Amino acid sequence: MREIIVDNFAGGGGASTGIELAIGRSVDIAINHDENAIAMHKTNHPDTLHYCESVFDVDPVAATGGNPVGLAWFSPDCRHFSKAKGAKPVKKEIRGLAWIVLRWALAKRPRVMMLENVEEFKTWGPLLADEMRPDPARTGETFNAFVGMLSTGIPADHPALAEVCEFLSIERGSRAGAKAGGWARI
Repeated sequence: MREIIVDNFAGGGGASTGIELAIGRSVDIAINHDENAIAMHKTNHPDTLHYCESVFDVDPVAATGGNPVGLAWFSPDCRHFSKAKGAKPVKKEIRGLAWIVLRWALAKRPRVMMLENVEEFKTWGPLLADEMRPDPARTGETFNAFVGMLSTGIPADHPALAEVCEFLSIERGSRAGAKAGGWARI
């Protein structure tokens, strides 16, 4: 069975074009909630299967039809982390978009996963209560937990586990919740 390639957060198709130039074929699946982004991607990549919906609404198992995933590409919105955003707080849903990587890791175990974002993504940390702005004392805590979940695992009581379970609609005490934390190793 041929491994497939998935472009999450597909926009105009720049990442997909780069992948195509590197491997000699189009990505198999592109996902984006924005109609204009998908329309542009369809123009640039007509042989790709397009999902015009939130990445959180696409079931990785159903979308891939049982095929193994060779590459899962992720380009989540960077507005929450970018220096250019200014002081305006960004929606919780935007700052947590990277959690979708865990859903794909748990569901499909892609051979390669790539996530591109701005340098400040490494500062991803918990928010101050009721302020929707990062807690400067906890800079990078969520990012480090995110990396840990994909590699060495994190403790079952780590605060980031509650956040990922909330975003992915996983019960913390479930097998999927244990896998999300990585201590049951993805």
